[in-house]
Amino acid sequence: MSTETGHPTSHGTTLTDTALGDLAADVLRANDMGGWTKAAPLLYPHQWSWDSAFVAIGWAQVDVRRAMTEQQRLFEAQWANGMVPQIVFNPLAGPDSYFPDPARWAVEVSPDAPVGVAETSGICQPPVHAIAVARIWEVAAGTEAEADVRAEIRTLFPKLMAWHRYLAEHRDPSGSGLVTTYHPWEGIDNSPRWDAVLERLEVGDVPAYVRRDLSHVADAGQRPSNDAYDRFLWLLELLKRHRYDDAAIHRSYPFLVKDVFLTSVLVMANQALLGLADAVGATSSARAEIESWIARGRAGIASTVDTETGLAYDLDLGTGTPVEIRTFAGLCPLLDAESGDRDRALKNLDSEAFAGHPDLRWAMVPSTSPLEECFDPRNYWRGPIWPIVNWLYWRGLRDGGDLVRADALREASLDSLRHVGFAEYFHPVTGEALGSAMQSWTAAVALDWLAS
Repeated sequence: MSTETGHPTSHGTTLTDTALGDLAADVLRANDMGGWTKAAPLLYPHQWSWDSAFVAIGWAQVDVRRAMTEQQRLFEAQWANGMVPQIVFNPLAGPDSYFPDPARWAVEVSPDAPVGVAETSGICQPPVHAIAVARIWEVAAGTEAEADVRAEIRTLFPKLMAWHRYLAEHRDPSGSGLVTTYHPWEGIDNSPRWDAVLERLEVGDVPAYVRRDLSHVADAGQRPSNDAYDRFLWLLELLKRHRYDDAAIHRSYPFLVKDVFLTSVLVMANQALLGLADAVGATSSARAEIESWIARGRAGIASTVDTETGLAYDLDLGTGTPVEIRTFAGLCPLLDAESGDRDRALKNLDSEAFAGHPDLRWAMVPSTSPLEECFDPRNYWRGPIWPIVNWLYWRGLRDGGDLVRADALREASLDSLRHVGFAEYFHPVTGEALGSAMQSWTAAVALDWLAS
């Protein structure tokens, strides 16, 4: 079995910041496919949407023009309806490199899928892209690359607008301000946030399959179960039957969840997009549209905050009830500097339910609260700490003016990476590296933290 879990720094060696930065840049270069970056060497040999956005943030500290190329290449595969697909497949990797492969997705059933450009999956992921482009612009401003980067942002801007418009309209036809997620693979794969919806799912005939992911991790306990995979793949079969049509999916599809985390990232991204509008001299109508998306998103998130706990909860559209599971998503008001619910979110962040739990090796945000019965410190999104999530919360704290907490989270995050290396995620108590090693987006956020 070939695994990616090993890393020199996961065996007790502590890196200096200079060495950490050098190794992080080496990871990006090693995974560079000449214009786009693999998420990881073996487990993820394709271009993932939100991975690519984080990767661009890291590339900005190495080669700012290369950072823009990362996003331009991703958006070449944008769907006609504006959706940026979760995966853009690497044609050189082969059909056995990853499952589900393009044949299983069969996105050609949709008239919106790209033709003659690239093969993609049929769902999306959190819209970190405008945040990444805004960060690239910050780095490029005042350098010799400024004019070139501004020109590329001007080309990319209408594509970013179409992407955000897709989320605001196709994924929220009722105008609630909350984005609907269709599948656990749209970002937070096996989170307990989805358990109740998946348990109600009546799984039909799932075509035979072979999981590729289990051959690239040290033990299966770090990954979703086979039962979960059956449910994931049945949802995929239903999406194909609906021809990936958003209107049809909203009418009759069993996995419809108003996602507070995805929505909050969109609010954050719209704020970044508003700043990019200034950089490219966008029209007043474009600015007004972005501002309307921000207002709607803020109102939507505010409507999900539980009066008793102060946490934001997803809304299960199948039952019309909130998903009352304590995960990092519940802290999402912290991603918006102007949220009216930040004070309560900060109390939750500091509490034993999250970064204040005494057993945590580093005071960081775990994927699921250690106080939840379903907490599993080794299993993917059910307990481990993800550096990219903590990067988003660091940005939210910093932008909201809470510099003390922001600096503390940055220092804890960097210290974890000095010990753990560039793991996909890690054990919140022991600090053991989990998932794949040489994970591009982990290296990328390390570079940005070091530069900050």
